[in-house]
Amino acid sequence: MSVTANFRWRDGALHALDYCDMTAVTVLAADSWLVSEGLALGVELHRQRFMAGVAGRSSAASVFWDAAIAAIPSAGDWFPRVELHSNGTLLFRLRSALGRSSSVILATWTGSDLRTTPNVKGPDLEAMLAVRTSVQPLGAQEAVLLSPDGFVIEGAYSGLLWWRGDILCGPPQSLARIDSVTARTTITLAGALGHDCHEEHVTPAELDRTELWVVSALHGIRLATAWIDGPALAERPGRLATWRARLTALRQPL
Repeated sequence: MSVTANFRWRDGALHALDYCDMTAVTVLAADSWLVSEGLALGVELHRQRFMAGVAGRSSAASVFWDAAIAAIPSAGDWFPRVELHSNGTLLFRLRSALGRSSSVILATWTGSDLRTTPNVKGPDLEAMLAVRTSVQPLGAQEAVLLSPDGFVIEGAYSGLLWWRGDILCGPPQSLARIDSVTARTTITLAGALGHDCHEEHVTPAELDRTELWVVSALHGIRLATAWIDGPALAERPGRLATWRARLTALRQPL
């Protein structure tokens, strides 16, 4: 059963909302992360990303964050989200973690770049939902965004990593995109385990025969099993399961 509860920060505390009207506001910053039985991956990195998005717009953001963390149940699987709205409201959404998977089918987004603030998570959430929804009739679950030069940037709701043999690769920092906590954690772990990690400007065609990972806080690492009208993808048996287990082992109590 899906559970969603909304809480507004007011007078130094979280207050439950029966209804949340979003028609007159926009989201300036947001962040979400997976909590499973009280354990989560990279929560401090999510906090840093949210605070960077807030960028001084709210003096209460830090205490609000702490209150949101404290409000997450220690049992069950949750995908909470914190938001700062254009009217100054801080909102905490307690959501069930539903629909998780270990594989995904991709399609290229062929429209114009709808992102207005590509380095900040929050302002473009609705636009990216529309982008992802647009590829679903093709049989895809995620859309890949390309730069004007045709280089792979990120997924609508995910980061992208790929393997060239034992070298873990990702798009360069110069391509504006969300700083994926899951991607950053995976790259850091790969380096600690002795893998070379490289940045690459690549077109979809240049990912032919690579093992491509689609990473996000909700799903962790997913294997891209197909790219509609795109490159043929590969898989090294056992690697995905090993790395998913490694990320799970890194989860820490809230």
